Amino acid sequence: MAKLKTRNEIRFILNGEDIALTTVAPEETLLDWLRLNRSLRGTKEGCAEGDCGACTVLVGRLSAGRLVYESVNACIRFLGSLDSTHVVTVEHLRGDGEKLHPVQQAMVDFHGSQCGFCTPGFVMSLYALWMRSPEPSDAAIEKALQGNLCRCTGYEAIMRAARAISSYGKAAKDPLAAERKAITKKLAAMKDGSRVEIGAGKARLVVPASADDLASVLDKEPGVTIVAGSTDVGLWVIKHMRDISPVVFIGNLDGLCAISEDKGVISIGAGVTYSDAFSILAKRIPTLGPLFDRIGGEQVRNMGTIGGNIANGSPIGDTPPPLIALGAQLTLRRGKKRRTMPLEDFFIAYGKQDRQPGEFVEAVHVPVPAKGKKFAVYKITKRRDEDITAALGAFYLTLAKDGTVADVRIAYGGMAATPKRAFGVEKALVGRPWTEATVEAAMAEYANDFTPLTDMRASAEYRALAAKNLLLRFFVETTGTKAPFQVTRYEAA
Repeated sequence: MAKLKTRNEIRFILNGEDIALTTVAPEETLLDWLRLNRSLRGTKEGCAEGDCGACTVLVGRLSAGRLVYESVNACIRFLGSLDSTHVVTVEHLRGDGEKLHPVQQAMVDFHGSQCGFCTPGFVMSLYALWMRSPEPSDAAIEKALQGNLCRCTGYEAIMRAARAISSYGKAAKDPLAAERKAITKKLAAMKDGSRVEIGAGKARLVVPASADDLASVLDKEPGVTIVAGSTDVGLWVIKHMRDISPVVFIGNLDGLCAISEDKGVISIGAGVTYSDAFSILAKRIPTLGPLFDRIGGEQVRNMGTIGGNIANGSPIGDTPPPLIALGAQLTLRRGKKRRTMPLEDFFIAYGKQDRQPGEFVEAVHVPVPAKGKKFAVYKITKRRDEDITAALGAFYLTLAKDGTVADVRIAYGGMAATPKRAFGVEKALVGRPWTEATVEAAMAEYANDFTPLTDMRASAEYRALAAKNLLLRFFVETTGTKAPFQVTRYEAA
């Protein structure tokens, strides 16, 4: 077996320049490096937590041999995660001759900017959309701008600008399109199969060469911080000032980014982003499509991974409850050994998961609902695309021919210290007719299943009532009933 190559530099392309960095702090963000080291200050710092989009840049990466450009939040994207990528900032945009870029000119002509602070981020998000869809629908525009906040211009002028971009130029003639072959070749050369190691002692970072190499790294040093999309870990550093060193970056890692389906089970590698998983999940399990559209904004979905959402064990993670309701299985790996368990068994207590030292989440396996099964998931937040969830309920129901409940799986996020099944409610439903009376009787078991907390997202009383009302909603939607009952409403004291 050939000896694994290592190198002590991160290599990527910044706009039109090849970059090689031998000194990179594990917690250094792309935003800080762009503004402080490269004086590229068109990329703004707004919220510094991946919410406002003022720091939006494009990152091009090779996916299955194809060059893909995606909008990301530079404020929570770590510099060490950029090996073998093409970073594009607003300064790189250009039109023919001395003209503005089509996206910029449209924003000017349709008055899409007032104070201008958020404008570069809007431009970059629209640029990414225009490159993949030159004539986007209003729905596509709105989706692309979910992660960009404007507090003075308003969105209507920006929407008009977005609709008009192609009247100023053709996406096929844009420099990113014209240079695609050359950039693809460069990135392929950078992705040379080497492990990257920078720094010494605790203050260092590692980019494994593959999933096998990751297993080797963790076997020797199980206490490192694993970072995939950094949509959560980024906040540990920026907001909580946590020390995460040493760090192992696994985004876009060979062996963790595969999606496949076999015998009605979709297997998703731990490094697969929400955006990459969307197409197959929205097609095979349509209920998950609208949920994924509400996980943060486009920038967050382009960075965040399903595996990371599971591995972090957050009680308000969006994906574990529906996957638990569907009966998903989780594969963990340590060295060459693997073990597979029901996903629900992975979560033990707050901040504690069934993961041994040196073990990592490798894949999650999601059964596609069989014909005739009823499945739904509902997310409650203060803002529609908010990624801080107050409560999330997932329901998977099997009815017998006589209309009784043959089987039901109900899982919640935000209601306990971990994503959790409502076992008492399930027991109260199974074997009984799927009727309003049965549902209302089962709701009494919520008090035994959950003891929710009060925090900045919602009060305990609100969560308890919302959980019950979500079951009522599921009943109404699965039966087509016009609810004769009055859904209880919460009013703060």
